[in-house]
Amino acid sequence: MLDGRTMRGFAAALVALLLPLAAVAEEAQPQPQPKDFTTFLGEVKAEAAAKGIGASATAALDGVEPIERVIELDRRQPEFTLTFEQYLSGVASPQKVAKGRQLLAENRALLDAIGKRYGVQPRFIVALWGMESDYGRLTGNYPLLASLATLAWEGRRATFFRGELMNALTILDQGHITADKMIGSWAGAMGQCQFMPSTFLKWAQDWDGDGRRDIWANRGDVLASTANYLAGIGWKGDQTWGRAVKLPAKFDRKLAGLDTKKTLAEWSRLGVKGGDGKPLPKKSQEASLVFADGDKGGPPFLVYDDFRALRTWNRSTIFALAAGHLADRIGRR
Repeated sequence: MLDGRTMRGFAAALVALLLPLAAVAEEAQPQPQPKDFTTFLGEVKAEAAAKGIGASATAALDGVEPIERVIELDRRQPEFTLTFEQYLSGVASPQKVAKGRQLLAENRALLDAIGKRYGVQPRFIVALWGMESDYGRLTGNYPLLASLATLAWEGRRATFFRGELMNALTILDQGHITADKMIGSWAGAMGQCQFMPSTFLKWAQDWDGDGRRDIWANRGDVLASTANYLAGIGWKGDQTWGRAVKLPAKFDRKLAGLDTKKTLAEWSRLGVKGGDGKPLPKKSQEASLVFADGDKGGPPFLVYDDFRALRTWNRSTIFALAAGHLADRIGRR
């Protein structure tokens, strides 16, 4: 069990870890700020019109005000300080695993159909659903246009967020959602799979063919969009993410890292064994060795290409490892 102080740390660290990756990764570069927010919105509307976005969509910016809390959160992103085991105990708790198994069973036909089309095992689709929004329970409570406009206006990462604001207006213009229902995180991630607007435009799916890609309320669209994104970033449905291992006493830690790939046979010759102490499978499959807590150490794992896809989804080793563990527990592996 985590004590109260640790749980508060976990909550703060989880917020930091699950921030939209492009937003987090982009180097913050101060930009000249318009004289006032109204002037800025006028410029945005003009740019949107020049891009062919209709007036009904840009009208959603009328009356939008900057959100001071969004600026505070952007400037005070908490440092991630939890260990892998602490983080895993939160994101793959017995309750979350049980809920994932229940939803996997309840949506088996839907998930099997989606898994077959996109080549993604259902347990991973459900795990990411759980990681991103607690299976649709926590999708954010910020009006998306106001959040993105605030972040584009305040200047720290203006170029990135202005582009995402244009993408959000495009989504409105295409009729996928109405402005009042376009709710998300303070940093602009939307819906049950927490896509940024640019990710939505590239990967979101209309599973039921109703003409709308509804990642807020349509379960088929949510799960198909998750699978399509995974498939698009390199998922291989005939593999899995990785395995826990044990290392020999004098293992060369310089071999750790995603830049180093060796076959399982080669790792075996270096003395690496399965987490249960048994020999690794005699396969030619390539793997890299990572430590769960990075430079601080932590449990070692051999990870495959699907781990890399999970890490593309969220550029964090600890997130990708936790997603793999949650998927395996949901699938009772």
